Amino acid sequence: MIRVKNLTKEFGSMDNGGGSVLALSSIDFEVRDNEFVTVIGPSGCGKTTLLRIIAGLISYQHGEVSIDSHPVVGPGPERAVVFQNFALLPWTDVLGNVTFGLDVRGATKNDSQAKAKELIKLVGLEGFERRLPKELSGGMQQRVGLARALAVNPRILLMDEPFGALDEQTRRLLQEQLLQLWERERKTVVFITHSMEEAVMLGDRVMLMTPRPGKVKEMIAIPLKRPRPPDIEKSAAFIEIKEYLWENLRAMQTDQP
Repeated sequence: MIRVKNLTKEFGSMDNGGGSVLALSSIDFEVRDNEFVTVIGPSGCGKTTLLRIIAGLISYQHGEVSIDSHPVVGPGPERAVVFQNFALLPWTDVLGNVTFGLDVRGATKNDSQAKAKELIKLVGLEGFERRLPKELSGGMQQRVGLARALAVNPRILLMDEPFGALDEQTRRLLQEQLLQLWERERKTVVFITHSMEEAVMLGDRVMLMTPRPGKVKEMIAIPLKRPRPPDIEKSAAFIEIKEYLWENLRAMQTDQP
């Protein structure tokens, strides 16, 4: 279980005048084992900062962040991050990118390549093992990033708008593929998004955040059956939750001075 309690994050100012920016304030929530939680909020509300804190990539001033009651003090083998910008190694091919984490952890070459090839096939890239990232489309690169994260068999996937830079068709296909992978693997997932449709389509719950300083406004349960069919967006329940999110997001942003 991921537990965040009374979390506050402040960034110091880089200008000569000093000062600071309060990014997150009194954040409280839990993510249950094998749960898929999507996070949405106005731009600049601290979603990515929150994810990076859970990943152990940046520090925080106050509060507690723990996984199974163990404080997060840095990156750990139980967590893997999938970024929006793919973050692939440009000098090595698809196979090399997917085996990277396994190699770092001391797996034998045969074991790491066998695992990588299995995952490359799973994400629909069989036959592209020897292609460099620059030879792949954005959607294919994101598939490589997902396979690389899954290769180290993390219990927790932290995903920072992984489909945000993709075209709509590719985005929808990868959403469906991610749901299929989650049904098979049942990882704990925290998924940052700016898309209301994506938040509802993927999540067991949606965490709605306020404008900066980011706080948890509401945790919204998604009462949609799993596995989610592609036409679930046409259902009355889906539309109702999406409109509820939009009403809240619109109100939060139009009420700002």
